[in-house]
Amino acid sequence: MICFSDNTIQSVFCCCCCCSVQKRQVRTRISLSEDEGLPEKYPQPTRPWFSEHSRKKQSNRGLQPSKRKPLPPLPPSEVAEEKILVKALYDFLPREPCNLALKRAEEYLILEKCDPHWWKARDRLGNEGLIPSNYVTENKVTNLEIYEWYHRNITRNQAERLLRQEAKEGAFIVRDSRHLGSYTISVFIRARRGMEATIKHYQIKRSDSGQWYVAERHLFQSIPELVWYHQHNAAGLMTRLRYPVGLMGSCLPPTAGFTYEKWEIDPSELTFVKQIGHGHFGVVHFGKWRAHVQVAIKTISEGSMSEEDFIEEAKVMMKLSHPRLVQLFGVGIQRKPFYIVMEFMDNGCLLTYLGDRRGALRKEMLLSMCQDVCEGMAYLERNSFIHRDLAARNCLVSSTCVVKISDFGMTRYVLDDEYISSGTKLPIKWSPPEVLYFNKYSSKSDVWSFGVLMWEVFTEGKMPFENKSNLQVMEAISKGLRLYRPHLAPMSVYEVMYSCWHEKPKGRPTFTELLKVLTEIAETW
Repeated sequence: MICFSDNTIQSVFCCCCCCSVQKRQVRTRISLSEDEGLPEKYPQPTRPWFSEHSRKKQSNRGLQPSKRKPLPPLPPSEVAEEKILVKALYDFLPREPCNLALKRAEEYLILEKCDPHWWKARDRLGNEGLIPSNYVTENKVTNLEIYEWYHRNITRNQAERLLRQEAKEGAFIVRDSRHLGSYTISVFIRARRGMEATIKHYQIKRSDSGQWYVAERHLFQSIPELVWYHQHNAAGLMTRLRYPVGLMGSCLPPTAGFTYEKWEIDPSELTFVKQIGHGHFGVVHFGKWRAHVQVAIKTISEGSMSEEDFIEEAKVMMKLSHPRLVQLFGVGIQRKPFYIVMEFMDNGCLLTYLGDRRGALRKEMLLSMCQDVCEGMAYLERNSFIHRDLAARNCLVSSTCVVKISDFGMTRYVLDDEYISSGTKLPIKWSPPEVLYFNKYSSKSDVWSFGVLMWEVFTEGKMPFENKSNLQVMEAISKGLRLYRPHLAPMSVYEVMYSCWHEKPKGRPTFTELLKVLTEIAETW
């Protein structure tokens, strides 16, 4: 016989979605016969086994039914996963049978987060499939990303360029400010008597009570409420917010691969259109995947790299997805030469881009380029991924003049002895002492290279240490000599470069710290 008498029973119910532990104390006096026991599952919350047992006991003893308060029903064995409703930020056309089409501004239900970059979703018609997670955002009124006027990843200079292209009185955007958790309204003011057209930047501040405001007399519970009010009332601004300016739907971010489980691309689905470059590893072609997706195809010359190791690493690299990284879509290994399929960048190599526009780029634009690279490197740093060959030649420029990092991590698979040793192919002029002398790479060695890249940008594409041989550069670095200040770089910018060239890795800033400083400089120009 099993007896429960004035004892505390603790029931632990584990929910698959929240993994929480609930404890409940129940006091009861129950005696069960030897042939009765607790079943593993309770199909009904009324506990028929208990009702029947109580009825038999009472009839046998001639007792009246108990007036004691009945026990509460058991909780369900599983708690349904919370439904997440998202709104599409961009149109997405299915590339594979498993994909679900997205239409900008429409709502979708997330069924399963199969992978950080690919989610299973259902549309209003009941169709289901995989969608890229960076194409949607949670559909809440307080989520700024659902609004056309909000831009998360945009610098002050990029905001000004975007608004000048619109050139309408009251054209505006809301963007993240240099201060964490705060925002800025950037608005275009047309030319008036005695004043040229200009861009005004208004910081959205927060009061001690948690309310948002631009003008102190007008407080709001949320940013959308504040924007809505100033769309109808200037109230302290030079003009009311008339025209929201967005990039929604026009500048599509890349997806992380073609599906969450596919990394190999069938060569029959690729079309090689034309050769557009040549790198360490082979020829680069512009092409198309399945006739409509523009891609860059980088062939890997036989003997140029450790192919098996690279294929394994490519699977990891495909999962790296950020607006400031050139997205790797997949690899082709069915026949040689092997190839890498990646995002196509219309304006090509940053180094060439700078040289072709020498004298035409403002210092704000140059700083914006450095911010783009720093943002991408901060992402790699957070993910413990080392580039090893960061330079302007390994960055590409998009059609909207956004700079993205390419070829991250690939140099570790180079088999060329001249590249691996201190020969002419090793990027000595971009390498810190610990790499030159001990072949020791880290995120801090990437920081040194970033300082040199900044120098390249502000000299509009000049060669670092242009009059020195590699051996002379190594000797100069070991003696503490560093690159001079470019004439286009203000002292505040040069100080950032110089901080990257500390002899000891621990003395250099992190990319997160560098990004904060660069943003602060940009906001003051």
